[in-house]
Amino acid sequence: MIVITAPTGNIGRHLLPLLLESAPARGEELRVIVRDPARLSDTVRERVEVVTGSHGDAAVVDRAFDGADAVFWLVPPDSSMTPDDAYLGFTRPAANALAVHGVGHVVGVSALGRGTPVADRAGLVTVSLAVDDLIAGTGVAYRALANPSFFENVLEEADSIREKGVFGDAADADRKAPFVAVADIAAVAAGLLLDRSWTGTGSVPVLGPQDLSPNDLARIMTEQLGRPVRYERQAFDDLRTTLVGHGLDKAFVDGVVDMKRAKDDGLDAGVTRTPGNTAPTTFEHWVAQTLRPAVLRSAGRS
Repeated sequence: MIVITAPTGNIGRHLLPLLLESAPARGEELRVIVRDPARLSDTVRERVEVVTGSHGDAAVVDRAFDGADAVFWLVPPDSSMTPDDAYLGFTRPAANALAVHGVGHVVGVSALGRGTPVADRAGLVTVSLAVDDLIAGTGVAYRALANPSFFENVLEEADSIREKGVFGDAADADRKAPFVAVADIAAVAAGLLLDRSWTGTGSVPVLGPQDLSPNDLARIMTEQLGRPVRYERQAFDDLRTTLVGHGLDKAFVDGVVDMKRAKDDGLDAGVTRTPGNTAPTTFEHWVAQTLRPAVLRSAGRS
């Protein structure tokens, strides 16, 4: 039995079809934890066991982890809470349930940065790494998917790209860093969940094909979208003011800003790219397949 948390999220919606395709042939049953089962298609609901509720709820994870052999763990960040509450507080009931039910293997979504000089001042990433330690401390075999920033973060800028030809962030315009598509993260997670021959604890970096700067992203978007796109850097203080203005918890905002500052100081540069940790999806392909339709849909709403 494999339990999937956040099955309708960015990574889960790619992971679940992969498991549905391969798990039955291996004799694996699938169970999902979801707040709103209606967000699952009828076909999916017919093929998985559904536990309704939040996987931050002790009663829910106790029920879901009963009889489970493996768990895919993803913390949905809640910007209305402090980082400790949103990540560690959310995970503690699951850690208890993992131990109680003797779950053997867990694959978690985490971040790059462990072992770097800025790991202890990287905001949300620092807390994410603490979640890894919390889960590993239960005695399960654990693999933390150590990810850089997602291509999908650019989707938040689809309207701005369409209307102004601009996307923004707080990173230095020429700082190159790894990026990855969520579908590639899901593929690595599926492989680990289906082939549980691994033991102990460790990190599994999932890097895209190449390091890219914001200016590189702008150039590629310009080429793929057929319209000029440029990058505008936002000062960290301005970012903080903007996020607080949107009603986010102030401590959570500090966590976001500290994370972005740490990334600018090399948080994601601690892993050497190898054939084994290089995911296949290029930014060019992702823009053509995912961002371009999103920008066109934005245009259709105007």
